[in-house]
Amino acid sequence: MNAPSADRQDRTPVTVIGLGPMGQAMVRTFLDHGHPTTVWNRSAGRADDVVARGAVRAPTVADALAANELVVLSLTDYQAMYDILGTAERSLGGRVIVNLSSDTPERSRTAARWLAERGARLVVGGVMVPAELVGTEQAYVFYSGPRADFATHEPVLRLVGRPDYLGEDHGLAQLFYQAQLDIFLTVLSAYLHATALVGSAGVDAARFLPYAKENVDTLSYFLDEAARAIGEGKYPGDEATVRMMGATADHILETSRDAGIDLDLPAAVKAHYDRAIAAGHGTDGWPSLFEVITRRE
Repeated sequence: MNAPSADRQDRTPVTVIGLGPMGQAMVRTFLDHGHPTTVWNRSAGRADDVVARGAVRAPTVADALAANELVVLSLTDYQAMYDILGTAERSLGGRVIVNLSSDTPERSRTAARWLAERGARLVVGGVMVPAELVGTEQAYVFYSGPRADFATHEPVLRLVGRPDYLGEDHGLAQLFYQAQLDIFLTVLSAYLHATALVGSAGVDAARFLPYAKENVDTLSYFLDEAARAIGEGKYPGDEATVRMMGATADHILETSRDAGIDLDLPAAVKAHYDRAIAAGHGTDGWPSLFEVITRRE
């Protein structure tokens, strides 16, 4: 965790609702930087540790909202926001709700309208690190919503992680957040699938691990050229064509079938290549898969 700031002139108070591991990490960060912090959680006992560190336990949701203008939510999803804040709607007026929960862009936009009808303003956020990295140099957070509200509270929000403000559209933060998780979850599943693949021959995970790590570390090498090709809409097939990569995808699927392991992930990847070939991209570079991925059939 970052060391407490030497400049404690900004002691903006903040309320945090939701004290899972992420919420508790944020509360500790705010307290370490001198910000009076009020907390509320459905299971009151989860507040014990941060209260011992100096946080104030609000007895009700209404009290938590009344305590401060800035209210940070760290919940499971946006339905949890309705379930909790809906019990204290009269206390929402004038509040800036920074929702750092995960959900869809469209639900973020709907939530902004719901809060506006009750006199509150929503800033949407997506924290791109696990709880143990909150407040460290590795942490960064996507934000979107009213620029003025973000700017006002940016000094406090910056303590959670480097803020990346994307614009007024409330859906943008969750769009970027889910896009990053799209990469994250897919790579993790691919690693587990690959480990199962070699495991079918009795190879343990520890032996395969160094190769998997090297592979993941190398993946970023391919992204610059892919982004350039997508931006230009041109996919030269000088090196790895769709047809060639598609053959590899087919080999992975067949190897998985022979190994007796799950086929869903390699079948989905192969389907992208099959569709790209059918669409006439066989001799194009592999980034041309983008053209069929963006066209849901």
